[in-house]
Amino acid sequence: VMKVLILICMIFCHIVDDYYLQGWLASAKQKQWWEKNAPEDLYKNDYKVALLMHSFSWSFMTMTPSVVYKFITGGTNISMIIALFIANVLIHSIVDNLKANRKLINLIIDQSVHLIQIVYTWFFIVVINY
Repeated sequence: VMKVLILICMIFCHIVDDYYLQGWLASAKQKQWWEKNAPEDLYKNDYKVALLMHSFSWSFMTMTPSVVYKFITGGTNISMIIALFIANVLIHSIVDNLKANRKLINLIIDQSVHLIQIVYTWFFIVVINY
């Protein structure tokens, strides 16, 4: 029961971070926003920083319940947590770029991949207690 509650908390954190906390980053991670509002060459890659910052925030937020559980129950494998964190940041930023800038995927695919990220993170940290 506790392990399922951790998964539900992770999904809740996903909803909070991906929808409510994103704020200005939702616009800033779009290359088109920078072309319209800051067209100078100096800012042409700033959308990438916004993508990474949102992805960092999302990864931190969604992983927090499982990491706290891991620390409380013992057997912490910090290397696995760091590897999963980095993987989540990179995957999230790639997926968001595919949706926001490349326009190759829709919101359904975007959110499905994010939920898969949550499940594999939960599985490795909480279920198999790696």
